[in-house]
Amino acid sequence: MTTNYDNLNDLQIDVLKEIGNIGAGNAATTLSMMLSKKVDMSVPKVNIIDIQEISNILGGPENQVVGILFTISQDVEGMMMFILKQEFAHLVVNQLMGRDLESFSDFEEMDLSALKEIGNIMAASYVNAISSLTNLGINISVPSIAIDMAGAILSVPAIEFGKIGDKVLFIEEEFMGDGENVDSYLLLIPEIDSLHKILKILGVEL
Repeated sequence: MTTNYDNLNDLQIDVLKEIGNIGAGNAATTLSMMLSKKVDMSVPKVNIIDIQEISNILGGPENQVVGILFTISQDVEGMMMFILKQEFAHLVVNQLMGRDLESFSDFEEMDLSALKEIGNIMAASYVNAISSLTNLGINISVPSIAIDMAGAILSVPAIEFGKIGDKVLFIEEEFMGDGENVDSYLLLIPEIDSLHKILKILGVEL
């Protein structure tokens, strides 16, 4: 029996990747609607990855990023976290709020609220993908948001879920619109019992 993310087999990983692909497609559609402009998305990179490697992908442990954290509950329990680099955060805030921000230091409370709402709606895109494939009911919490160094942002899920292994489902998305390319990142971490439940319903539980 699979006990953590470290020993999933190839078929189970492929199923989780497909959930990530569907969620990413939903997220691109949602983002396009929110920004009232066409947003294209490259094929997302969906991997099971060691959480300690993620800070390097984000530009190093000292690089400042936005972390938007949710807990998930009901039929599936766990945690998900959106991580946004400055370019993505500036693009969506400037578009939504009519601002011209260039630095995290310029963010005001209303800008953070706009980012939380973006994160909330995009998180729902992934939750809906899981729900539609499994018919499981899933609730997401009100998001919490922080701007900090990548290493600090990642310490929260690392501590919380280190007991079920070092690896998480990590989804990298590249969005393209108006000649700008920006990336967002998602850590999706169902608790291990919930992971078993999802895989069993989808016919790939061992």
